[in-house]
Amino acid sequence: MVSGRKCGLGGVMAADKYPVLLILLSLSLVRAVFEDQVGKFDWRQQYVGRLQFASLESGLGAKKLIVATDKNIIAALNSRTGDLLWRHVDKDTAEGTVDALMMIGQDAITVSGGRLLRSWETNIGGLNWEATLESGSFQTMSFAGSQETPRYVAVLKNSALSLHFLSNGHLKWTEPLPESDTVQYQMLHSPYKGSVHVVGIVPQSHINILTFSVEDGSISHQARVLTPWLRSLHGTCGVVGDSFLVCGDAPMSSVHILSLLSGEETVRHSLQSAGIEVSEDLDELGVISGARNGNGAALSQFFLQISPRRFFLMQYRDGAVSPLRDFSQVSLVNFASTGEKTVAAVMQCKTDGNQKSGPETENLTVQSCSEGSWYCPGQTFTINLYMADSGRRLLETTTSFTLEQSCVRPDAMFLQTFLKKDDSVGYRALVQTEDNQLLFLHQPGKLAWLREESLADVVTMEMVDLPLTGAQAELEGEFGKKADGLLGMVLKRLSSQLILLQSWSAHLWKMFCDARKPRSQIRNEINIDTLARDEFNLQKMIVMVTASGKIFGIESSSGSILWKFYLHGVHPGSSFKLLIQRTTAHFPHPPQCTLLVKDKETAKSTMYVFNPIFGKLSQLAPPPLQRPIIQSLLLPVMDNDYAKVLLLLDDQHKVIPFPTTKNVLQQIHELAPTIFFYLVDVEKGKLSGLRLHKDLSTEEIWEVLLPPDLQRITLVNGKPSNEHVHSQGRVMGDRSVLYKYLNPNLLAVMTESTDTHPERCFIGIYLIDGVTGRIIHSSVQRRARGPIQIVHSENWVVYQYWNSKARRNELTVLEFYEGTEQYNSTSFSSLDRPHLPHILQQSYIFPSAIRAMQATITERGITSRHILIGLPSGAILSLPKALLDPRRPEIPTEYTREENLIPYTPDIQIHTERFINYNQTISRMRGIFTAPSGLESTCLVVAYGLDIYQTRVFPSKQFDVLKDDYDYILISSVLIGLVFATMITKRLAQVKLLNRAWR
Repeated sequence: MVSGRKCGLGGVMAADKYPVLLILLSLSLVRAVFEDQVGKFDWRQQYVGRLQFASLESGLGAKKLIVATDKNIIAALNSRTGDLLWRHVDKDTAEGTVDALMMIGQDAITVSGGRLLRSWETNIGGLNWEATLESGSFQTMSFAGSQETPRYVAVLKNSALSLHFLSNGHLKWTEPLPESDTVQYQMLHSPYKGSVHVVGIVPQSHINILTFSVEDGSISHQARVLTPWLRSLHGTCGVVGDSFLVCGDAPMSSVHILSLLSGEETVRHSLQSAGIEVSEDLDELGVISGARNGNGAALSQFFLQISPRRFFLMQYRDGAVSPLRDFSQVSLVNFASTGEKTVAAVMQCKTDGNQKSGPETENLTVQSCSEGSWYCPGQTFTINLYMADSGRRLLETTTSFTLEQSCVRPDAMFLQTFLKKDDSVGYRALVQTEDNQLLFLHQPGKLAWLREESLADVVTMEMVDLPLTGAQAELEGEFGKKADGLLGMVLKRLSSQLILLQSWSAHLWKMFCDARKPRSQIRNEINIDTLARDEFNLQKMIVMVTASGKIFGIESSSGSILWKFYLHGVHPGSSFKLLIQRTTAHFPHPPQCTLLVKDKETAKSTMYVFNPIFGKLSQLAPPPLQRPIIQSLLLPVMDNDYAKVLLLLDDQHKVIPFPTTKNVLQQIHELAPTIFFYLVDVEKGKLSGLRLHKDLSTEEIWEVLLPPDLQRITLVNGKPSNEHVHSQGRVMGDRSVLYKYLNPNLLAVMTESTDTHPERCFIGIYLIDGVTGRIIHSSVQRRARGPIQIVHSENWVVYQYWNSKARRNELTVLEFYEGTEQYNSTSFSSLDRPHLPHILQQSYIFPSAIRAMQATITERGITSRHILIGLPSGAILSLPKALLDPRRPEIPTEYTREENLIPYTPDIQIHTERFINYNQTISRMRGIFTAPSGLESTCLVVAYGLDIYQTRVFPSKQFDVLKDDYDYILISSVLIGLVFATMITKRLAQVKLLNRAWR
């Protein structure tokens, strides 16, 4: 104990005596990214997802929007720029679902997963307090209090009502709801007068009204009212005025008014007597009630929806219901309050002529985009404000905006209202469209900012090379064709050289102008017209497909969205497959991508063909797909226009080629015996192989059954089609060669046990030849379970799983070798005689879970491979493949040291200096995409989840690029000096020879 203190004191004294030495020793432990390197080769874009709730601050100087989304996110956006101020990402399960959001002052009250009641400080996103709710299905919540001041928050569950203090979240009281087994309690209302009203319904029977006292939770009033015409309270009922319940009755063309205070029988008000005609085939009347006014009471006005595009602004006053204004061709309606004035906002489709009201004009300006949906033909909408108490239109409040995409409708509108200096009402509008686009509009239609929130749910992507520049394109056709003749070829050669000279001069002039400007004023604007391939092919087009059916073209160096289009009619849960049929290498033919969309419910497939550079649908019509497509195969065979042939296999095992030309059919006819498909049936645990016949039919040639009652197939992974293998083997320490088993048809099949018990669960891996169905290797990890991540490349497989026995994550690597003698050095065929490879296997402990995993890829495959691992923290770890080498020895020998094999240790450490995204974390990472560049040392990486991050990695460092601090002046001066020295030496030698000749 004493000696320990002396050592500690000596360490402190040494630090005080030699501070410089301590700093120098610490420098070796510090790694950082220079400030000028941040954002130089990488970028990150953060998203929040589709809005479920939004609350906009009122007031002229309001600066933030509080939103809650379907991705279980609560966030604040800057209302001036649209940037993310702060964001809280909850669990991506039902426990993190945001059920409700309400604002009071600078605090946001939320309910998550029906269990957690939270209060947030909206300026910095801090958590004020958190309270746990009782079990039960969450219904709604409302502020409550007395003397027109909210002091509590009331939370309604399906079987209980609880009241919590707004100041700290503590529970004041909780009371069970009577008859909760039969009554569906759905509505909650507090008039701020010391009571809380709860309304429940028994469909097509009656409604129950309960009035609770705020002070002690006792039921002060209870009533039952017969409502045989009412099916639900949601959407058809609302609270207006002094606690009156308004419900629509479509069959009787009327509205019913019920007092929550007295609980007396409903009073029926006919709409025909008010001059409102309701269609006979209308199922229900929609009621949209307003927010509270400045005094905290509910509005006396409400919107009545009598058809999908027609609304009435109604008023209930003095026991009578009267219409204030009729609106046709309506997209959205809403109420908003400045605190002193309450307005009704109406969004309508803008027409060319004078707008008329009435049911006879409702369908004049809307056209059917697809079955069961409607859209505005010009995609131009207007927002107008009306005084809620009179229906009078407010002048100079019209906001017009146009949506870029066709067949897209606005589906949510939120208002930020304020009073101007002249006491008039001003507003800003946040509009969300069905393709998850957010627009923030200022009057009279100025777009302040736009966010593409569908990018929070990317499902697949590809990277496409950019096209050649005009000068490069001229060089491609510089020599012309033989039919041009001698004179034509000479003229074309001269014109191309002049174009090159012109572009070079323009480039020099731009460099000169930019050099004279401050760095902050230099703008490198990128648009589709100026897109061109750079010298090292580092700049590419990122094509991303989102779950909502929206496709984006993003420039890789800056993250700018260059084009986008929306696929109307894509249902949730659809699966997508993106294929590149033709790249930009075949000038003048444009590049071509094909997207296959498979509907989850109907299993029908749709194919879209488009240009990935300009984002335009191709004029080449895809074949009609009458049957569901179960497999697709992109062949290396090309048609006359250099487009790869795509084979589609339907559920009847018939093959549909695309494109379907005579040349393509002839090539398929010749290659049919060498074309094979594999199918996976997860429910039956069946893998099967099919051979193609010349008549485009198929026959099953092999089948592998994995008992579905014991295990289920979770992953089937093949090798990347664009992968290049540079080395056919590994040179060992004794100078012999260990040849790799390079089977391009090898499939890695991962399975999980159906029994989830920790003692009986297992995972299995099967390596199956996709042509013959032969099982090359199989192994089982006992007491292991998923989730599983896998990378399959060259002659190795790396997969991750959870070890239930040791309670840790593990990585297992498999490598396949033919041995010291290569079976066939020229080509590989799965139909050769069986030759099982040698399997090497090793496992490692990994100290974290893994969300995504991918291997780096380069143009020629010379560069060392790294495994990119996405961690739950959002970091991306670049792990050298050398650390996952099954030949790592436990005891190093002379031969293993000669091979530079790292001695085996069971655990793999996570070093933060291996993070390629430093502090630019990616929330809920779902995938990592890698693509080669023009430089062999460089691999392009895109990680996507809630965020999108793009960067470059250099697994073997930049061995083919000069460093940024390379001394050009020194090497230039040395070269110039050598040139002058050579010239002088040459002259001296000539003089010496001349003098010798005269002797």
